[in-house]
Amino acid sequence: MKRISKYVSYLEATKSNTALKNGIDNTPNEKQLSNMKKVAVNVFDEVREHFGVPIGVSSFFRSLKLNKKIGGASKSDHMDGEAIDIDADMYGGVTNRQIFDYIKDNLEFDKLIWEFGSDEEPSWVHVSYVEGNNRKMVMRSIRKNGKTNYVFV
Repeated sequence: MKRISKYVSYLEATKSNTALKNGIDNTPNEKQLSNMKKVAVNVFDEVREHFGVPIGVSSFFRSLKLNKKIGGASKSDHMDGEAIDIDADMYGGVTNRQIFDYIKDNLEFDKLIWEFGSDEEPSWVHVSYVEGNNRKMVMRSIRKNGKTNYVFV
């Protein structure tokens, strides 16, 4: 399989330097892959079409073992293939804030998170999509005393 959607390749959706370096299998099963396709088509491709410039995927699918290795949340939506981290900084042409605002104001999503950064710009944008169960929760992640906390905005 080469692509999971018009703008997301299977390789970029599953590639992880940590997985490669540590010999971790990061292959999604059929259900996870189906979820990934829904996120890619309903969120990422919509963002890409709207802005018309390349936009980076910094993290998409994570196997349980990979998620544990990187210290991801124990119930991370990435493990179900239902979340993608988008980072405009990889290519330029659009900002993470523009992406965040566009998703918030125009698309269906379950969780949208302004990941760290500053008051003006997130470091990246986390968005999850759960077909038929999108709650449109908008949050911001903040690191305090070495721990990540999520605040509703």
